[in-house]
Amino acid sequence: MKQQKDTTTRKQKKKTLGLILATLVLLLAVVCIAAIVRDAPSRQELASLSIGTIDFSNLQDGVFTGSFVGSKGSQRDATVEVTVSNGAISNIRVLKGAVDVSGVAKDIGNGKTVYDLFDAVLSQETMQVDGISGATLTSNAHLKALENALLQAQKGENPNG
Repeated sequence: MKQQKDTTTRKQKKKTLGLILATLVLLLAVVCIAAIVRDAPSRQELASLSIGTIDFSNLQDGVFTGSFVGSKGSQRDATVEVTVSNGAISNIRVLKGAVDVSGVAKDIGNGKTVYDLFDAVLSQETMQVDGISGATLTSNAHLKALENALLQAQKGENPNG
């Protein structure tokens, strides 16, 4: 009789443990789906973001800050600071975005950082560069922030200069 009671108790424990595990998996799935649905408007905004053209031969010297602030979410907001010396970009620094708290660039895809993206912009002298694979939305946000900084650096277009 005792052996049958032990077997029944073990079966009840297994059943309870299975229900708890199933509940946790279901809860995790609901949280993931909610996060995806919540981020969808921001993702759509960034996917359709248009990056303009910049005349890289028409930059005035100075330090210029540009930002992208999403209207549908702030997860991928970005701010960059661009230094122009002798009419050429001498430095780009990410103030907000794909950097850690100490300002070190994060790997955003395939071992690349936004600085790899900026290197492509500088070497090709165009804003129309391929985003980093696997980080298209983050690339777009940082390109828009860079564009906004460089628009201020265009000769004759800086309200402060």
